[in-house]
Amino acid sequence: MAITDDVLVIGGGIAACTAALSAAETGARVRLLAHKKSTLRQASGLVDVLGYAGGDGPLSDPYAGLDALPEGHPYHIVGEDGVRAGLRIFDEAVGDAYRGGHTDSNALVMTHGGAVKPTARYPESVAPGLASTSGDMLLVGLAGLTDFDAPVAADHLTAAGVPFSARGVTVEFPKRFRADAKVTRFAKALDRDEDVDGGTVRSVLADTVAEELDGESRVGFPAMLGDDHDEEVRAELSDRLGVPVFEVPTGPPSLLGLKLEDMLFDALDEAGVRISAGNPAVDFEADDGRVETVVVDQKSRPTPYSADQVVLATGGLVGKGLDSDRESVTEPVFGCHVPHPEDRYDWSEPEAFGDHAFARFGVVPDDELRPTDEDGEPHFENLRAAGGVVGGADVAREKSASGVSLATGAVAGRLAGEEATR
Repeated sequence: MAITDDVLVIGGGIAACTAALSAAETGARVRLLAHKKSTLRQASGLVDVLGYAGGDGPLSDPYAGLDALPEGHPYHIVGEDGVRAGLRIFDEAVGDAYRGGHTDSNALVMTHGGAVKPTARYPESVAPGLASTSGDMLLVGLAGLTDFDAPVAADHLTAAGVPFSARGVTVEFPKRFRADAKVTRFAKALDRDEDVDGGTVRSVLADTVAEELDGESRVGFPAMLGDDHDEEVRAELSDRLGVPVFEVPTGPPSLLGLKLEDMLFDALDEAGVRISAGNPAVDFEADDGRVETVVVDQKSRPTPYSADQVVLATGGLVGKGLDSDRESVTEPVFGCHVPHPEDRYDWSEPEAFGDHAFARFGVVPDDELRPTDEDGEPHFENLRAAGGVVGGADVAREKSASGVSLATGAVAGRLAGEEATR
């Protein structure tokens, strides 16, 4: 017998979580099928809506750039209301842990490489380090933690023309780890305030950095200032240094991304969404133009899940929601149509940062976000798509990945929930 719900969401990332939360708001009984850990742990933890469009940018107002996006972009399907709906769901899920919800404007946030990028939502721990605010900055890198080269980042910030002085130093972390220690090991040491020669990890780190301060009014560390007790860690370091302390978003494994994933799954639990994790969707059964069941491989045992409505939010090429080989690009769960040039050499441009066709690969949704076939007709009446599996957006160039996921997730989930509860 199939496990039955009103809405079944396939995926585990920000689009899938948003779709499930949106569907739950309609009163539908919702289940999330998450195969593996999402790409959030590889991401910065920042939520970009739209930073560049039509050759313009960085955009101070992401909504002002919507009309400049090309035809077929997901934002044109969901509209500004869809973007705002996605951000509302996100804001309610993360609460005070994120900033930016008070304004329609983008903030300018520095990356771990020292670049400045426009983003709509950012962790509270990042806020004191905004590049759009004044205050000379000391960036602190840690020997052995190769994700963040503070002197290089400071030089890049200065070259970008920020309205303050930026300087970077590299110091020894008070506790020695092996060369390949994960960022979470540093965070846990600060959480527990472990004993080291000369005091505790927090006190010795603060004393070390204090010797480097030369009039700067804020200090930035790579995003590793605690996990379970991060607010306490930052508050103590700020108190000992006498200036605000902030975190710089880093690459994978991203502690900020991991924290965001935890917050979203906590919100799913609170909303009553049922979560089935760890097993892939491998097949489906359909009848009369509708998906009837989705088959999940549970340790080589096929297990059917049934729902009135289904949302596909498995990600794009990076998240393996799309498969590719030398000949074609496919959507592996339902076999939905993914348009792409026949010649693989047309999938990309010679320039590394060119206008690559592969960046926009994905299913083609109709006005209700239902994936369509080559003739423009929905594959299935009750299947919708959200997030990276939807084509038409070059999210890396636009700085729009999270925004597209939130907006399409919010609209796909709402439509699915409303249809299932009629």
